[in-house]
Amino acid sequence: MEIKAPQKRISRRALTVWKLASMLHSIIIWVLGIGGVVAVNQFHWNKWLIGLILLIAILYSILFIIIIPNIRWKRWRYEVREQEIELQHGVFIIKRTLIPMVRVQHVDTIQGPLLRKYRLATIRISTAATVHHIPAIDMIEADRLRHSISALARVDEDDV
Repeated sequence: MEIKAPQKRISRRALTVWKLASMLHSIIIWVLGIGGVVAVNQFHWNKWLIGLILLIAILYSILFIIIIPNIRWKRWRYEVREQEIELQHGVFIIKRTLIPMVRVQHVDTIQGPLLRKYRLATIRISTAATVHHIPAIDMIEADRLRHSISALARVDEDDV
């Protein structure tokens, strides 16, 4: 029996948001790298350290601005069903999670400045034990999904 993976994808605009956030993180790496280059020159350490520092900064930028956001977007899937919510995500290790509707306590939408600029929201699903997130959903879809999950969770509670 083949188990179907969740089919719904998060917004493609998530790529832009994740890449911009990674660029901001990369700035910190580059500032530290430039500080390292200055220290190498100031204290007359081996010059090959300059190349190593720059190589690390370049590899970090390529990995976290270009490669990881693309893999992350391709792997992020979700599905909301009557009885459960299924999430699938990961970059190198794929994690699949089933959240029973009877366990859902409340559902929130969250927007930071970058998500708001790109009309996206993250859905936060809280259970008694954990909190799960579905990142970068189109704002209209996020509101619809929040109401839908909330209604399904209430129906399940009434049935129990």
